Amino acid sequence: MDHAIIEQFKEILGEDRVLTDPDDLFCYSYDGAAALKTVYPDVVLLPQATDQVAEIVKIAAKNKIPIYTRGAGTNLSGGTIPMHKGIVLSMLELNKIIEIDKENLTATVEAGVVIQSLVDEAAKVGLLYPPDPGTVKTATMGGSLAECAGGLRGLKYGITKDYVMGVKVVLADGSIVNFGGKTVKNVSGFDMKSIFVGSEGMLGIVTEILVKLIPLPEARQSMMVTYKDLDNAALTIKQIIANKIIPATMEILDNVVINAVEQNKKIGLPTDAEAILLIEVDGLKEAVEREAKRVREICAECSADQIVIAEDDVKRDEIWNARREALPSLVRMSTTTILEDATVPRSELPDMLRAVREIGAKYNVKIGTFGHAGDGNLHPTILTDEDNAEEMERVHHAVADIFDAALARGGTLSGEHGIGISKAPFMPRQFSPEELGLMKKLKYAFDPDNLLNPGKVFI
Repeated sequence: MDHAIIEQFKEILGEDRVLTDPDDLFCYSYDGAAALKTVYPDVVLLPQATDQVAEIVKIAAKNKIPIYTRGAGTNLSGGTIPMHKGIVLSMLELNKIIEIDKENLTATVEAGVVIQSLVDEAAKVGLLYPPDPGTVKTATMGGSLAECAGGLRGLKYGITKDYVMGVKVVLADGSIVNFGGKTVKNVSGFDMKSIFVGSEGMLGIVTEILVKLIPLPEARQSMMVTYKDLDNAALTIKQIIANKIIPATMEILDNVVINAVEQNKKIGLPTDAEAILLIEVDGLKEAVEREAKRVREICAECSADQIVIAEDDVKRDEIWNARREALPSLVRMSTTTILEDATVPRSELPDMLRAVREIGAKYNVKIGTFGHAGDGNLHPTILTDEDNAEEMERVHHAVADIFDAALARGGTLSGEHGIGISKAPFMPRQFSPEELGLMKKLKYAFDPDNLLNPGKVFI
């Protein structure tokens, strides 16, 4: 990148927020996805305000420099890797919670706010921001919006797109626009705010987000249920929903994941179990007691081996720590961990679990499966070594078969991780040329020079 352009960035941001040292650039050359190519950007910029972002974008547009907007880098599909070098625009210093509005049940935050920070602040006034990705303590609101993240509470409360009410966005030419607002009903013109949710930074740079909050539930009850047969765990999930009970959270861990977590954290999980369900119901106290009792009955009817109820918040935290430690524990078990998030309708979950097991056996690869069982969002995680070419060939075939199995059951390539680089080759398996063509037209309507996160989603 031309030295004069670097100097312009320093004038906007100050020298300490313009990074060009190779050691710094390396840290922004990859994200949470494994076995993908790393690419050093030309420069990393750390703006602190929307106006600074706009000035940066104007310079980039004038000089045709690609921009890769980045949050905490916890994304899992290569979505922030700077494929064509250029600028990595880190949003971590746009980290203010601007307002929590108790009367209108909303919060306004900058894109770099860590999700857990918003959850904690909202809780102080008896409110909840429900989207709850596994990396809630590190992931940012902007990154969550860009990927339309889901999380543990998605079954009952929905995902990011269900809570975004407004956005402030810097467009590809450096202009600043605002869409949405605090009104519950808002149908003036197109629903422009929603176009940016899940757009993976390809349409504009979101700098502020207005989100809906809800009252904290009055009561909750968590339980850990173990099974000696994975099929019985899958049947339990199906039966709970069939009984018209919608838990706040219903997660599944298979035997590979159980052993990984126990080996890593020593929290007393039954390592001989084929599956564990982690279930929480919440709401009004009387309803919680009634629903929790019925859930326990269903688990017993489906041949659960053991049901452990969290009697207090300490035990509840222990139960949910087992789920949050799933991926970190799997990562420690192998040189390379390839995490997917194929998603199917809830009714297809038992069949999809069986399909993943069969695919692992077919290609002789070790797969640990965990995920959001209640909404059909599974995370088959392949433990491998990217330096083993022969094994990686089998892994690639296994991944393709997992996606095909999900699509054949009415599912999708991604429930919450996005497409990025890793899933771009599979997009034609889910969408027709006409459907992909419309998406591309939208991309180039917003970004005619293809400078915003180029090299992603489409190939």
